[in-house]
Amino acid sequence: MEFETEADSTDNSQPFEIKTEEHDDKQRPNLCTVCDKRFTTKKHLKQHKAIHSRENVYSCSECGNSFSSRTTLSCHRNIHTDKYKCTECGRCCKSSSALATHRRSHSGEKPYKCLVCDKTFSRSRNLNSHMRVHTGDKPYKCHKCDKAFSKSGHLNRHMKVHTGEKPYKCHMCDKAFSESRRLSSHMRVHTGDKPYKCHMCDKAFTESVHLSRHMRVHTGDKPYKCSLCDKSFSQSGTLQSHERHVHSNIRPYECFYCGKLFKTEGALKRHVHTHTVAKPYSCRHCSECFTRPEQLETHLFKSHNEGNWLVFTALHGMQTRSSDENSVCLSVRLSNA
Repeated sequence: MEFETEADSTDNSQPFEIKTEEHDDKQRPNLCTVCDKRFTTKKHLKQHKAIHSRENVYSCSECGNSFSSRTTLSCHRNIHTDKYKCTECGRCCKSSSALATHRRSHSGEKPYKCLVCDKTFSRSRNLNSHMRVHTGDKPYKCHKCDKAFSKSGHLNRHMKVHTGEKPYKCHMCDKAFSESRRLSSHMRVHTGDKPYKCHMCDKAFTESVHLSRHMRVHTGDKPYKCSLCDKSFSQSGTLQSHERHVHSNIRPYECFYCGKLFKTEGALKRHVHTHTVAKPYSCRHCSECFTRPEQLETHLFKSHNEGNWLVFTALHGMQTRSSDENSVCLSVRLSNA
C-alpha cells in the first residue's frame, strides 16, 4: 500500500489528506541490483544508481559541493542567494517549498496528521516514513544480508556493519564509531554530562532514550504488549525475556561446565553456582558432593535406593523454601520415616 500526501506547494497552510491506493500496473523492467528497486525507464534507473555509487559530477562553484544531476545543483545554488530567505533567522533555502517547511520550525506548525494514531508532522515525508510503523513496510533492503529497513538512513547506518567503517574517533581514548551521534554520546562518558533531565524528579541521563525509558516509571506506561497473552511491559527487553521464558522453549544460555541449557541468564547463573561453590554434603556411597542437604537426599534415593518415596516427593516441594527451612523439614521427615 502506498501513502501519498497532497499539500499546496506554495502556501502549505492548507489542510491535507492521505490517499491510499493500490500499486499501479506499470511495468518496471529496470532493476537496481543494489537495493532491488524497479523503475519504468533506464533514465530513472541511472539517476537512482547515483545514490549508491556517489557519482556526484556537478560541482557548485560557490562551496565545492557536488551533485548527481544538474537539477539538484540548480536547486542547491539558491542557498547562496537571497531568493528563498527566511525573514526570521536569515537562512537561505533551495526552493519555495523548502522555505515553507523551514518556517514551520519557527511556528511549530505540523499540518501533516496520521489518520491512524493522530500524530502530526511538519513534513509530508516524515508522515510517509511514520506510516510504515503501521503498515510494517520495509522497502530499504540490504544487498549483503536479508535485513530490511523502514528508512533509508537506517539502511545506511546498517551498511557500516558490513564495511566496518568507523570514521568518528574519540580524541580521549582509542574508541571509534560508525556514526557521529554515537561519538557524541560516548564523549559524555569522559565529560560526565547528563543533558537529558527528568522534569518530575531530579534524575538526569546521558541519552534521550534512557530518559524516555525512565519516564515510564512516572507515567506507568507499558507500550510493549505480549501477542500471546494479556501482559504488557515498560521495556522491550522485558517483553523479549517474558516471551522467551514463558511462551518459548528456546534455551540460548549454555553452562560452560556441563552443557546444560537455560532460558534466562539468571537461571544459568544460579545453576553455575552449583559448580563453583563449596559442596559440604558428600555421598557415603560414591564421590558425589552437593551444596544443599536436600540434593544429597534426592541423590541417595535415586542413585543408591536409600530413603523412602515419601521423603523423596516431599523434597520436591522444598524448592521455594530457604536452605535452613529445608534442613529443618528434612531432619523432621527423616526422623519420622
